[in-house]
Amino acid sequence: MDVSRRDFLRFSAAAASGTALSGLVGSGVNLAPVVARAQELRIKNAQATPSICPYCSVGCATLVHTIDGKIVNIEGDNRSPYSEGTLCPKGAAIFQLHVNPNRPTQVLHRAPGAADWEVWNLEKAMDRVAELVKKSRDETFIEKLENGKLVNSTTSIFSLGGATLDNEWNHIQQKLMRGLGIVPIENQARI
Repeated sequence: MDVSRRDFLRFSAAAASGTALSGLVGSGVNLAPVVARAQELRIKNAQATPSICPYCSVGCATLVHTIDGKIVNIEGDNRSPYSEGTLCPKGAAIFQLHVNPNRPTQVLHRAPGAADWEVWNLEKAMDRVAELVKKSRDETFIEKLENGKLVNSTTSIFSLGGATLDNEWNHIQQKLMRGLGIVPIENQARI
């Protein structure tokens, strides 16, 4: 392995810093006030808004810190009975969900057989989704079984919901899916 002078100095500085820090901790120096002060400076003048992690069905509480409407930090909320302020690796990366420059912010559509994506406005995309749902429902809707039993079922569409959708959204989603005749509805947050 080739180590340049710059790498050697970088590794040496890291090792020296680690040794000094472990020496301070080992000698009984309490670093809690320094850590608390650093934490305070990081989110000074920020408004903390309670929220919930968007990933799994545990629903870990988070605090979203904003300054002038811009998210500057997201961390676990100590008041959470589930996570007690800790977050898993996905939860700890929530901040990147909001500030990632690679995050899609427009509806992209690639027509069948096309090589390139085209930008659609949201209204056009929603109309297309509604058109395809209606088409699929009309083509596969079963009103009655062969024995005459009424089923009103759409067999070609299913619904897959997220874990942290709130009760109100789940209720509306259930009504919509059942109204369309969709039977297979899966959601970690079941009603």
